[in-house]
Amino acid sequence: MQRIYQHKNKQMKGFSFKYNLNKLVYFEQFEDMDSAILREKMLKKWNREWKNRLINELNPSWKDLYFDLVG
Repeated sequence: MQRIYQHKNKQMKGFSFKYNLNKLVYFEQFEDMDSAILREKMLKKWNREWKNRLINELNPSWKDLYFDLVG
């Protein structure tokens, strides 16, 4: 949740900050940080079409899921 909050509030000076992206349209939960990092690295290697397909399968309207998570 901390990382999501940081991205949403532009505290991370990475890709999402550079391109003004602040909508959470996809996420996965992991038991441990190592698994999450491995998955993140794998997804970063995917091309845009593959990522879009993954999002469209689970969130076809590209709804911002952030507020569903924080309640």
